[in-house]
Amino acid sequence: MSHPIARLAARVGAVLLLAIGLAGCGINAVPTQDEQVKAAWSEVLNQYQRRADLVPNLVETVRGYAKQEQTVLTQVTEARARATQVTLPADILTNPDAFRQFEQNQASLGGALGRLLAISEQYPDLKSNQNFLALQSQLEGTENRIAVARRDYIGTVQTYNTTLRTIPSRWIAAILYPNAKVRETFTIDEKAQEVPQVKL
Repeated sequence: MSHPIARLAARVGAVLLLAIGLAGCGINAVPTQDEQVKAAWSEVLNQYQRRADLVPNLVETVRGYAKQEQTVLTQVTEARARATQVTLPADILTNPDAFRQFEQNQASLGGALGRLLAISEQYPDLKSNQNFLALQSQLEGTENRIAVARRDYIGTVQTYNTTLRTIPSRWIAAILYPNAKVRETFTIDEKAQEVPQVKL
């Protein structure tokens, strides 16, 4: 009677040991890190949306003071439209072309906003307007949040991509998670990498 119970206990113990061993060697690393990448990407999108939501109020505030700056206002509005009206493909994180297009649209909006804020220097009344100051402060805070969200995303993608490319996790991923793909990450465009020329 005790012999079958001992065999059953031995089998259960072996299965538990195997499960603990597999868990310890990172069998769940790929799905765990995939979820972390998705969460970090959602935060990036959330912060970009926050910035896009500020744009209409900022444009309207500036428009009241700087009517002759219509070109810059139009550029900001068009850049916002490009950044927010594009439907992101489901595979954006593994599709280099779609990811770069998203990145370019966001960079275009950031550049247009920079030009908009720069023209405010020409209008002392605008610079002292409380609505403009509040919007400018919110925009600066949002740009900081975007930088943090992008940094966090880059870190989670680095961990995930490293897991998919190193042994033994590469083998585990190939067997258990064959659809797992390396994720795209942000880059700095070549113009941003150029050293600014100081002219005296």
